[in-house]
Amino acid sequence: MQHAFVYDAVRTPFGRYGGGLAGTRPDDLAALVVGEQVRRAPDLDPAAVADVILGNAGGAGEENRDVARMAVLLAGLPLSVPGTTVNRLCGSSLEAAVQGARAVESGDADLVVTGGVESMSRAPWVLPKPEGPYPTGDATLVSTTLGWRLVNPRMDADWTVSLGEATERLREKYGITRERQDDWALRSHRLAHQAWEDGRYDDQVVPVPGTTLTRDESIRPGTSAERLAGLAPSFRTDGTVTAGNASPLNDGAAAALIGSEAAAALTGLEPLARIAGRAVVAGEPVYFGYAPVEAARIALARSGITWADVAAVELNEAFAAQTLACTDAWGVDVGIVNAWGGALALGHPLGASGTRVLGTLARRLVATGDRWGVAAICIGVGQGMAVVLENVRNGEAS
Repeated sequence: MQHAFVYDAVRTPFGRYGGGLAGTRPDDLAALVVGEQVRRAPDLDPAAVADVILGNAGGAGEENRDVARMAVLLAGLPLSVPGTTVNRLCGSSLEAAVQGARAVESGDADLVVTGGVESMSRAPWVLPKPEGPYPTGDATLVSTTLGWRLVNPRMDADWTVSLGEATERLREKYGITRERQDDWALRSHRLAHQAWEDGRYDDQVVPVPGTTLTRDESIRPGTSAERLAGLAPSFRTDGTVTAGNASPLNDGAAAALIGSEAAAALTGLEPLARIAGRAVVAGEPVYFGYAPVEAARIALARSGITWADVAAVELNEAFAAQTLACTDAWGVDVGIVNAWGGALALGHPLGASGTRVLGTLARRLVATGDRWGVAAICIGVGQGMAVVLENVRNGEAS
């Protein structure tokens, strides 16, 4: 088995729902980052890309018909480059990276482009077909933007509660207060804004042609504890989850270059980090937000390290309560978690978020010189994923 490395990662700015990227099709967003990722490798013959693997959570609109293959064609890559699309909901593009790493490790490929895309603004309404001809009743359009739709009536009702209601139950179970959630949200916006000011994202983010968006659109540097405390609960009248301490709806795309040791010669790039371990787990659907706890434990064990070795964590902030429940369980210094901001501020375009946390983690390790990091994400319907990275620019890969 050969090692798999992250060589590079690139993404669009993440736009707000109905905001700066709402006029751009998701397949065009995907084509942009796939093409840009290939162009950023100075010595790469695009025909050497063995596969393009993209994640997407919606799949009901303009990204249908295998958006990875559509991205290959729209990006002008050789027709010989294949593409496949995977769906593990919020973990889709982290799943894409794991599948790409497996292809490299098994020797099936030396170089793959992985990533993901989501346009929550452009997610369509769908109209179910009637059970029989000539129905006399009304029909209802169903939004595909987020969450459950067209639910099988045989599903347990507790499994299909909204993501927000599930998070309310999670924070009740683990005693996460409203104040802690709002404090974490404020931290996310502050750190995200500072990271942009410090140029942390300058070499990671590429603007989308035809738009004026140059930074993540959901960041609110001027927000305050008072403003967050004044927001009404979104899912329960007596709840604590608000629009301020939950991730927004977003549009965006991200891509990563994953390859073997031989890919350095193919691309003209030096790897950023080795993919040292990974895991995916599942449990009770209602407690999906807690699933990264076990996923990270298994991924660390498979990497041969413990939390004591970890210097950087990128945990996707679907909700502040979910993030706090995980960090509490891990017992880590919160200073190492999402040091350049998290999804509460940066945004959470479902199919692209896994690559965003993976690429940011790799860049953080290089910037600090630390050796080990964990990228993790919670996934609707009770799943969680984690990937352990080893910085190979400051120390040898084991």
